[in-house]
Amino acid sequence: MQSVLVIDDDITVRDVLNEFLISEKYRVTLEENGQTGLERLRKESFDIIFLDLAMPVMGGMDVLKAMKETQNSDTPCIIITAYGTVKNAVEAMRAGAFDYVTKPFRLDELGIIIKKALEVAKLKKENIRLKRELRKRYEFHGLIGSSPEMQRVYDLIEKIADTDSTVLITGESGTGKELIAKVIHYNSYRSGKNFVPLNCAAIPKDLLESELFGHEKGAFTGAINTRIGRFELASAGTLFLDEIGELDPSLQVKLLRVLQEREFERIGSTKTIKVDVRILAATNRNLEERTSEGRFREDLYYRLNVIPVHIPPLRERKEDIPVLIEHFLKKHAKAKKRQTPKIPKHILEVLLKYKWPGNVRELENLIERLTILNPGQSITIKDLPERFQNLAPASRNSQTAVSGTEDLSLPPEGINLNNIIDTIERKLITEALEKSNGVKSKAATLLGLNRTTLVEKMKKKGIAITSKD
Repeated sequence: MQSVLVIDDDITVRDVLNEFLISEKYRVTLEENGQTGLERLRKESFDIIFLDLAMPVMGGMDVLKAMKETQNSDTPCIIITAYGTVKNAVEAMRAGAFDYVTKPFRLDELGIIIKKALEVAKLKKENIRLKRELRKRYEFHGLIGSSPEMQRVYDLIEKIADTDSTVLITGESGTGKELIAKVIHYNSYRSGKNFVPLNCAAIPKDLLESELFGHEKGAFTGAINTRIGRFELASAGTLFLDEIGELDPSLQVKLLRVLQEREFERIGSTKTIKVDVRILAATNRNLEERTSEGRFREDLYYRLNVIPVHIPPLRERKEDIPVLIEHFLKKHAKAKKRQTPKIPKHILEVLLKYKWPGNVRELENLIERLTILNPGQSITIKDLPERFQNLAPASRNSQTAVSGTEDLSLPPEGINLNNIIDTIERKLITEALEKSNGVKSKAATLLGLNRTTLVEKMKKKGIAITSKD
């Protein structure tokens, strides 16, 4: 049952509100003056507060201002008074009141205001909860990797997070540049405000200016409403400009001005808007090269590159791969409600040999795939995409599969190696098909091949292809 506190020196108003609120299934507490009401607010928490403006001992405006120091500082407060003026209304709203009604009031209208106040309070609580979860998610312990390269990154983030300095995050695609940007934001004093991302490569250049700065209604064809840009959305928070190296030269000039002056105008407006935003930018390009080529403004580059943070590719910190695999296995098994697959040592060795051109993103995608397709199973080389299979170490059996090969030697006159390899492949493929009764998937397993690879080899060598599987 939701609770309501009524603070009013008029006993008639208290009685009317008490009867109405009880009929609406609220738990009601009544106080007859501001001083006792404030004492109650310090001891108990409420879902809604009704507060009279003009009371002896302590007026409603004083109570409203003092509420900020109580556990009810975010509780919706509805001012009720017989002395309604525009000045009083403005003052009450500035002091934090949710709404303002004058006596005599209609109970049905009051019921609507209560429901709106409770909805807003619920949204605020949910917003606070989500922000706490985000903060927890992006604390330093949420970063995965203990390699010396990543430790240097963590040390740098710790020094720069709680500042207003502009940061340029560089690294290949898939290294986690946006994750690093979020870690910086959620470990700064701006963490309670918005983190607003914008991918400069994902939006056409004729729309990107509007995304950044917003526009007024009628500013251009299709501008049927006023639009707030990302700079305004990020007010007092952080704006993350991903793929900044793809920014059009005309917009580079306008972005430079905002960084220098901390002000801009919406498209179609002459009104200057002041902005308090921290800028984090990221790119997988070499901006120094693009600057020397005339494709990126040198002055903008230096404005962005106040503090550079470079994220090393996964191939340069392979000691992090086992830790990342374990993390992603747990994450996706829990999210997909599947049993965690098992990664044997020989499969881990294959994953460590791989170059990971897609970096951490590619590794996570692979683990997600294995979790879905092989829940609770021990992963084999056949479960991995074909690009991994040539990295598997040859087994002892495969090394001695052809009888007598250990006695082979090169004759003085030389040999035709291609013919010999072709003969050996034909012999082994034929034997594997015979042992598997023509079932190609089983034959491929005997040969340590992917089924599609075996079929291609059979086609090239003219070996009859049956349709048993």
